[in-house]
Amino acid sequence: MRLDNIEERDIIVNDNHFHIGPKMKKCCKDSEGWQGKFHGYGYRMTVAREVILDLLSNTDKHMSAEDIYMKIHETHPNIGLTTVYRTLEVLSDMALVFKLDIGDGRARYELAESPKKPNHHHHLVCTGCRKIVDYSDFIDQEVKLLQDTEKGLSKKYNFKITNHLIQFYGLCGACSARA
Repeated sequence: MRLDNIEERDIIVNDNHFHIGPKMKKCCKDSEGWQGKFHGYGYRMTVAREVILDLLSNTDKHMSAEDIYMKIHETHPNIGLTTVYRTLEVLSDMALVFKLDIGDGRARYELAESPKKPNHHHHLVCTGCRKIVDYSDFIDQEVKLLQDTEKGLSKKYNFKITNHLIQFYGLCGACSARA
């Protein structure tokens, strides 16, 4: 076997030379960090978990389990709907994803983000058309109110708050006009 064209991205298994191309790369940019979290919870990173985390990290939509299943089924037909539901439950329990209830009987999921990150947001949920608006352009008074609320709750209940999820319900402009 010749070894003169071996690159850092090459693997040799049982004297067979494999080049890691685009299909063999890790799909998730945060895969290593997620693997550490899984290990900490006593879980291992599976293909289904990695694919779902990758999908959620690359979308700004609030997807249901069925939406996620239909999207990943295109490239991973061996991952079933039951696996998607179980995986989302594990990811939710680990606080890697938020499970959103917008009142239509179908939970929606999004990748959890720390309030310290600039992508932290809240939701405006239209009870008419079920549209979800991500709301992140907080004004100074809102930020102070949330900080004071977290500080007060932490002290009152001796509870370390690590994240929060806030949803406001009402009617969007189009539904208000029809009402």
